[in-house]
Order: sequence, then C-alpha cells, then structure tokens
Amino acid sequence: MSAPRLTPQQWLICAIAALGFAFDIYEILMAPLVVGPAIGELTGLKPGTPEFNVWTGLFFWVPALVGGAFGLIGGYLTDRFGRRRVLVWSILLYAFSAMAAGFATSIEMLLFLRATTYIGVFVEFVAAVAWIAEIFPDAKQREAALGYTQAFSSIGGIMVTGAYYIAVTYGPMFPEIAGGHAPWRYTLISGVIPALPLILIRPFLPESPAWAAKRAAGTLRRPSIAALFTPELRRTTIVTTLMFAFAYGAAFGAIQQMPRIVPGIEEVRSLPQPQIQQTASATQAYQEFGGLAGRFLLAVLALRIVSRQKLIRTFQIPGLVVMPLVFYYAPTDSLTLTQWGMFLAGVFTVGQLSFWGNYLPRVYPTHLRGTGEGFAANIGGRMLGTGFAFVTTTLATYAPGATPPMRLAFAAACVGTFVYVAGLICSFFLPEPRSEDLPE
Repeated sequence: MSAPRLTPQQWLICAIAALGFAFDIYEILMAPLVVGPAIGELTGLKPGTPEFNVWTGLFFWVPALVGGAFGLIGGYLTDRFGRRRVLVWSILLYAFSAMAAGFATSIEMLLFLRATTYIGVFVEFVAAVAWIAEIFPDAKQREAALGYTQAFSSIGGIMVTGAYYIAVTYGPMFPEIAGGHAPWRYTLISGVIPALPLILIRPFLPESPAWAAKRAAGTLRRPSIAALFTPELRRTTIVTTLMFAFAYGAAFGAIQQMPRIVPGIEEVRSLPQPQIQQTASATQAYQEFGGLAGRFLLAVLALRIVSRQKLIRTFQIPGLVVMPLVFYYAPTDSLTLTQWGMFLAGVFTVGQLSFWGNYLPRVYPTHLRGTGEGFAANIGGRMLGTGFAFVTTTLATYAPGATPPMRLAFAAACVGTFVYVAGLICSFFLPEPRSEDLPE
C-alpha cells in the first residue's frame, strides 16, 4: 500500500524544517571561513603562532560548548513546552545573533555572539527532528521526510561558501562596517536571512499532533535526563552520544580545518590574497557538494537498508580510508586532489551526521524524544565532538611540517583517522530500533 500524499500543511512544515536545517549549517560553517580573518583583525595576531592557534581553537570550541549546554536544555524544553514553539524561537535567536556578530568590535564580543548563535542552532536541530518525525505517522514517509529535509543542511553549506565568495569579491562595494569592508563581517550578517520568512509563516505552523494529543489527554510524562540512563535506554544513550561525538570530531577536527590548510598548498600560496581566499572558499564548496551527495545517499539507503548498524558502516568504512589520504597526502601533492578528496570526505562524514536525525526518533519515547536527541547531539556532538577542533589546533603547534598549514594538515589527518576508527568500533554496540513505528 502506497503512502498517502503530503498535505499542504505537511509541505509547509517540511519547507520550514528544510530552511532551519539549511541555515543551521550555514551558521556553523561560517566558522572555518571567517575564523582566520576575524581573529587577525580583532587581535592583531599572526596565523601559525601559538597564541593565534589558541584563539582559533577557542573560536571553534567555546561557542559549541556553550551551545551544547543550552541545546541540552532546549531538548528538555522541546518535550516540556512543544516542538513548534521552541523551533521558531531558536531560529530567531540564531539569525539575529549571527547578524549582530558581524558588528563585533572585540574577540570577546564575537565569541559571545557566536555562542548565542550556536545556542539557537543546536536547539533548532533537536526541535525540528522531533517535529518532523511526529508529523509523519507512515514509517517510509517519515524516513524520507527526515532524510531529504536534512539534505538541505548541505545546501546551507554551499550557500555560505557562495556568500563568502561574494563578500570577498564584492565587499568593497558594500557599506563600510567598523571602518572597513572585511568579508567576514558581511558573511556573518547574512545569517539573518532565515528570520525573515519565518516571521510571516509562523502563525500557520501546527504543533506536533503526537505531543499535543498526549498533553491534551494529560498523559504526557515529564521529561528527565535521568530517565535516559534507565536500564532500558542506558546503552542507547551512551553509544549514540559517543558516536555523535566522533562524527562531529571528524567534521570539526579535520574537515573544517581545510580552509586554513589550502593557503599552504604550493600552487596556492603564491596567489594574491583575495584569490587565496576565493580558492579556500571553492575548496570548501567541494566538501559541501560532497556533503549534499552524502545526505541524499543516506536518505535513499535509509529506505533500503533495514539494519541501522549496516547503514552507518556504509559511510564509516570508506571514510576511514579517505580521511588520512585527503589530509595527510593530498595537500602535499595538488589542489585538485585535495578538492576531490574533500568531496569524498564530505560524502562519508556528512552522511553520518544525517543518519542521526533518522535514527534517534525511533529509539526514544514521545516524552523523552527531544531530551534524548538533545543529549546525544549536544553533549556528544556539540560539546565533546567539537572539542576535537581544539585538539587539532593544539596538536598543530607541535606537528611536523615545513609551514603552519602543513602542520595543521598533519594534525587533522591524525584526529580524523582516530575519530573514524573509534566511531566504527562503537557502531558494533549500536542498538537496533525495535520497530519502524515511533515508540510511544
């Protein structure tokens, strides 16, 4: 029997969720593009120095650490007060925080505003996944909706590389900010875009029917973090948290470092500075197109591979081969090899990130769905996983290599390989969902 057609309201929900997912990644992937120029302008430090590396690590990790802590609270609020309300306010928070960050006058101010941006982003993911999952009672329709709306995350990544390219190329034509035309400022300001349609559409968005029905009937149990560690859910919570951490570790500890590695490639470093930045943006775009392919591949395979362990290993095993090659070998050989290597790294790493949006709603009951997703995504991915960026930038200070970018490439290769091996080992302990239906 075929799944029913989507209603106009379901299409609207998918559109808002896709917009949210797209700009989630848009806001996050600003970091590798703007980190070098922003720190250089606001601190006066030179790239490659120990002090610069410390600030770089803090720029990646502190906002994620703060965002992860509040994201966990957001998961609880999603279960307590509803999916739609939390979703809308989280998008507004990260959009206006991103715009304000473009006007930062100190590194401390920038870190604070990046932290509030990340709070909105991390809460939005949890609320959107629970919302989408509960809107679609049909299992195949639900898997498809979660898979394809999450694919817009990578479209957001492509959009931010395009925005940065435009800012680098046409920045001198834009209004002056803080006495200059710094591309990183214009890129950050562009993050306000998702707030504009949301303000108009918000009145037409429904609440999750499953959550609303339980609340109306008085049967909605109060969420609790302690409940995630009952004997029934303990293994699920621990394994998903660790695997989320390792997947994010590959993204932050390796992939997001590439824009700072590209300037050290022999055929790039002699180019004029604007062309170097354009080349770094173009290389990032290869990874984003790879991530888009990985998310669509996940959406297709999720409907065909029943075992969730086999599904996640479809991305982990080839990625384990690609990661050390693209970071250790490719930057010393050619720009072209690096770019296509980044495409494959995007396929296998970002495909894993999409996996969790499909998996987590099937292993937690309604009253714990947001809390469980929030714990795995925020404690595991955002607080622990993003910490690998700090590990990479710290390791780069002591790694072998003739130049700072090559030392960073070596460190990224080590970290990327480690997290892939650790994630693959954990996959053998990942519990299989008991049913295609969502647990009540």
